[in-house]
Amino acid sequence: MIEYPMLPTGLVGSYAQPGWLIDKTRLGERLPPRVLLHELWKPDADDLAQAQDDATLLALQDQHRAGVDIVTDGEIRRESYSNRFANALHGIDLDQPGEAVDRTGKRVPVPRVTGPVKRARAVEAAFVPWLKQHTGKLLKITLPGPFTMAQQAQNDYYASEAELAMAYAAAVNEEMHALFEAGVDIVQLDEPYVQARPEAAQEYAVAAIDAALAGAAGPTVLHVCFGYGKHVENKPEGYAFLEELDACNADEVSIECAQPRLKMDVLQLLPNKRIHVGVLDLRDTTVETPELVAERIRAALAVLPAERMVVAPDCGMKYLSREVAYNKLANMVEGRNLVLREGL
Repeated sequence: MIEYPMLPTGLVGSYAQPGWLIDKTRLGERLPPRVLLHELWKPDADDLAQAQDDATLLALQDQHRAGVDIVTDGEIRRESYSNRFANALHGIDLDQPGEAVDRTGKRVPVPRVTGPVKRARAVEAAFVPWLKQHTGKLLKITLPGPFTMAQQAQNDYYASEAELAMAYAAAVNEEMHALFEAGVDIVQLDEPYVQARPEAAQEYAVAAIDAALAGAAGPTVLHVCFGYGKHVENKPEGYAFLEELDACNADEVSIECAQPRLKMDVLQLLPNKRIHVGVLDLRDTTVETPELVAERIRAALAVLPAERMVVAPDCGMKYLSREVAYNKLANMVEGRNLVLREGL
């Protein structure tokens, strides 16, 4: 197992994509896409892969400059956190998408499942050796969780959503194993829909998550949130499905706390997990001062041992400008450093 420094810092997943790479105006005008939207990319098809490489290196560079301990690829190659993987699987009709109700209540295009869902190829694992050439820090890669993908699909094949979720879990499990074999240090599953659909989550979310993470060769994280701050203004003061996750196979759980102003007592619902505590409000484009970050860290430390805490943003930083994202990240690290200098 890897060794973390005290109060390690890192991204949840995504970092700000440059405006020369993706149409950030169009991206921000809509909910995160569930189907592929190639038209969001600005470079021509022949230049896109190189442009994504360049932007990924910028994301790594910003994380290095900010001083975070755990880096990601910034999810630079993705139009959303989930659509790249979900649409790379066998069993999905890419030509005739389906439709489903988003967590905001809007009907949106989604992958339509018309056959057995299976992993067709390496989706993220293929990039790990290249990423490792450009960073010596702990590397985390994120994948969409099976429960969330099942909620974001039109099921025209399986007998139930639960059965569909287990099929997604098998595909995620294969990719997770490939990621660890390629040299990644940490794998994270993003499962925001356990919060949005707690009734269905009670039925089969933990079983699907456990199947997806079975046999993990390294630390695993489960991220749950209320949705991107860009799109969700009013967030509840507590999680509808959180305590149940203490029994799941994930070693760590990542939650947002800053924007919803969660009471830190909620951290006591996960006594057996290392917890990634969100200390950056990503709806507010004002950059938090190191002192404010330190205050939020101290509030968490009042109920959570430092050995079980990771300092993180609330969610992905995808919708921020690069300048704001970098400054928030740098001040997050400095706020952590203030707490360490004071002594734990």
